[in-house]
Amino acid sequence: MTTATIPVIAIDGPSGSGKGTLCRRLAQQFGFSLLDSGALYRLSALAAQAKGVVFTDGAAVAAVARQMDVSFGADENGAERICLDGEDVTHRVREEKTGELASQVAVLPELRAELVNVQHAARKAPGLVADGRDMGTVIFPEAEVKVFLTASPEERAKRRTKQLQELGKLPADLDPSRMRALTAQVADEIRERDERDRTRKESPLVPAEGALQLDTSSMPAAAVLAEVTALCERKLGIKAR
Repeated sequence: MTTATIPVIAIDGPSGSGKGTLCRRLAQQFGFSLLDSGALYRLSALAAQAKGVVFTDGAAVAAVARQMDVSFGADENGAERICLDGEDVTHRVREEKTGELASQVAVLPELRAELVNVQHAARKAPGLVADGRDMGTVIFPEAEVKVFLTASPEERAKRRTKQLQELGKLPADLDPSRMRALTAQVADEIRERDERDRTRKESPLVPAEGALQLDTSSMPAAAVLAEVTALCERKLGIKAR
């Protein structure tokens, strides 16, 4: 099987739309590899930091990214699991300080170019589930299955604050009025980010041509999985496990 004939399931959409959960379950059901493209800049920053590379040295950071041994998957409960060079870095990848490091390296053109190669290299038999924002439009425009998930800013804000509580970043017993205020603030931030993402010149956040578009605001995760699984079975001619 040549790389060009390895099937790709491209799942795009903004953060909080349910892409991560869907992609992990699809990868398990079809036995495909998993790519979380949004984590690659964070992983590149962690790898460069570990090797003492100066973040302003684009060529050096790109070289580190080229050598990264990265794997994406799920634990026995279906929660995400990310390994970098054999080490479980799931929690470190999602930390705020890692996001700050990622923003420093994300501006490097050498790294951006290298990570395109890293994403293409993730396409391995028997197939790939690619989670991102431009998987079906830029990285894998020839993908056999293209899906675009979205959800209202309010719903995505609720999911984000719940996630922060689960990670211990917010008190589990936060006062309801404070929670409502925080959720409203997060929703406003999401709207601003969405507008920037939709209108940027490079890889704008838009549905790929022919993509199945699903609003997951009030759609249970199981229903989303069922609909996308059925689409994959039709398009790929294979059955989920």
